Amino acid sequence: MSPTTPSTTPSTATAAVTSSRRTIEYRGVPAPAPAPGTAVVRMASVTLCGTDAHIWDDDYATDLPIIQGHEAAGTIAALDAADATGAGGGWAVGDRVAISPMVYCGTCHACSIGRVNACRHMSVYGCYEDGSLVTEQAVPLQKLYRIPESLSLDLAPLHEPLSIAMQAVNRGRATAGERVLVSGAGPIGLLATVYLKDLGCDVTVSDMNADRLALATAMGADRTLTVSREEFPTPAQQTELDELTGGDGPSLVIDATGAPVSLATGIDLVATAGRVVCVGISDQELRLTLRTLPVKEIDLLGSRNSQNLSGEALELLDRHQHTIAGLLTHRFAFEDLDAAFESLVDPSAGVGKIAIDFPAVTTTPEGDTRP
Repeated sequence: MSPTTPSTTPSTATAAVTSSRRTIEYRGVPAPAPAPGTAVVRMASVTLCGTDAHIWDDDYATDLPIIQGHEAAGTIAALDAADATGAGGGWAVGDRVAISPMVYCGTCHACSIGRVNACRHMSVYGCYEDGSLVTEQAVPLQKLYRIPESLSLDLAPLHEPLSIAMQAVNRGRATAGERVLVSGAGPIGLLATVYLKDLGCDVTVSDMNADRLALATAMGADRTLTVSREEFPTPAQQTELDELTGGDGPSLVIDATGAPVSLATGIDLVATAGRVVCVGISDQELRLTLRTLPVKEIDLLGSRNSQNLSGEALELLDRHQHTIAGLLTHRFAFEDLDAAFESLVDPSAGVGKIAIDFPAVTTTPEGDTRP
């Protein structure tokens, strides 16, 4: 059991520290003070993903202890005096902001060609360094994005996984009217579906889970295919795909499963000269014959994180917020993280995304603008 959460005072913040496997400790830590070019963000909401589950289970390439949380939104609680403009397009106390958690070096080969999402020395708040499961966090201003006025703080953290889904779709060079297969109806696959429909694509989503496929339909999929462990596609499903694509197969496949068999199937199904994007991650091996890629001359593309797409993701999220809101299936208070993580790893819980709500704190500029 986690200790009782300490009360937060102006000089103290409360951090949820994953100290060892499946152990979260609430600790009082010094409240961050703003420095030039940074803001203190008072957290409002953090959403959890599969990566969080792996870190909590001490099954990830990071060292414990760590403060998790990389999908976050809140309000600016304090600014350095030089940054506290209050008007004219600058930052001000009370501004609602989403946090981009990706940190990159800017000098490696990937960064030098604009592919900062693949930085050789990448870090991510909450994954490789302390993140946002804390009541207040100091964040560089360049990592903050304004939340559209019509978008709820509760939904704003979803800009981060949405930006990852958008990156995968952009890697695949999706265009209006083309037939796309999205393999995997987890959060990234579902958010990719929303973006693909926004671009005007025809989208088929495949998954083994009926509830996830129902959610895919609710989020705009034109059709769904149920994946069987014994056979996929079945003859009937193959006929459906052939009729849809004139026998060519989908011109773009987005694989968001992390399962080698799913990616291999996508490579088999994709049209000659089509594109396959792998955004699902696992340590399992993929085996292909050396005829597969050259004979079909397909583009097999990896996709990681996003190329600073948080701003565009917030705009997309704002446009489709009523649809995407259905992805948030569970909410827990910041004080109930043990229960939240137990639900996150429980296959029977039917989790889409879990949101963590932070205690509401009444703020005033006089109390929060620190020199």
